[in-house]
Amino acid sequence: MWLTATEALRRLGTKPQSLYASVSRGRVAARPDPADSRRSLYREEDIDRLAHRAKGRNRTEAVAAETMSWGEPVLPSAVSTIAGGRLFYRGQDAVQIAGSATLEDIAKLLWELPVVPLLEAERLPVSPSMNGLFSALAGRTASDPPSLGRGRMPLLRDAAGLLSLVANRLAGPGTAPIHERLAALWGHPEAADSLRRALVLLADHELNVSTFAARVTVSAGASLAAGMLAGLCALSGPLHGAAAGPIMALAADVGSAPQSAEHALREWVGEGRATPGFGHRLYPRGDPRAGALLAAFEVPNSYLGLRRAVESLSGELPNVDFALSALASTYNLPRDAPQTIFALARSVGWLAHMIEQVTSGNLIRPRAHYVGLTAKSSERPRQS
Repeated sequence: MWLTATEALRRLGTKPQSLYASVSRGRVAARPDPADSRRSLYREEDIDRLAHRAKGRNRTEAVAAETMSWGEPVLPSAVSTIAGGRLFYRGQDAVQIAGSATLEDIAKLLWELPVVPLLEAERLPVSPSMNGLFSALAGRTASDPPSLGRGRMPLLRDAAGLLSLVANRLAGPGTAPIHERLAALWGHPEAADSLRRALVLLADHELNVSTFAARVTVSAGASLAAGMLAGLCALSGPLHGAAAGPIMALAADVGSAPQSAEHALREWVGEGRATPGFGHRLYPRGDPRAGALLAAFEVPNSYLGLRRAVESLSGELPNVDFALSALASTYNLPRDAPQTIFALARSVGWLAHMIEQVTSGNLIRPRAHYVGLTAKSSERPRQS
């Protein structure tokens, strides 16, 4: 449910400036009002959460709880940030960089190196696949030394080796840029530049689920390979790197419907199903990565129809998962291509964050807010 500004302010009991600040910090999702594009609507559950906090919860406890769900920043990082509706890699606008940079260039930027020395291609026992990457990382996790106490240069050498491993296992062996290897593997060299752009735009995204998993893992002293495996496991979820499947189904069902796409979308939503691929809490005015990627290729009619229907009914704008799914459809890539692209790209960010975490020397160990049964105090049996 969405609320008008008047309704939101009534529940919050605060000034408009406070509401707008909460939106800019990603604590309240907002979207244009379909009835009047000059006004905004605000997500009801976000407003109620803030109102609950204002009605007497302990402030320290409330802030701590909100850090775990799109809330306040939880740890310092110089790798990337989202500010003013834009994504920055070490202070540089990711959308602007994506105009010409390669994933290897982004690795140099995020790792703060003049060059990233990718290792020679290994001989693969099987064809490149996600399963092969999981197995290879598991093997490295079992044999690589802990990250605890290691210096920056040894960590960077490990990072270069791990990026080489990921590239070989997902894009195939070779010495060409990673996006060209991917395009050749899938038999669509015409897709190379769009793939390059996608890899750059997905290289990092602040403290997302998979990056947090990777940082937590190495904060305990585990190897970078272990952190990579943790990140890859988190990425495999349908609410993260595997989001493309439901979007493809939605585009096929709604965007290609014989009747109007808007009518088909109403039926889809009426069955209690969500509309994946639209909206992003950190980008209330639209995901800039989606716009930059969608501009790189001719979007299929089914996705155009779906986009028009969603924007007409809810005002939600496409996010990067939508753009990645449309890219795969445009070039007739394998169904798992979006997840492969995501994993390849985000590996660069994971490694940057893990090196930053290890060199900080800090253990990430949050506390749980216990809501279970309270143990009853025991009494000694009375002596007769």
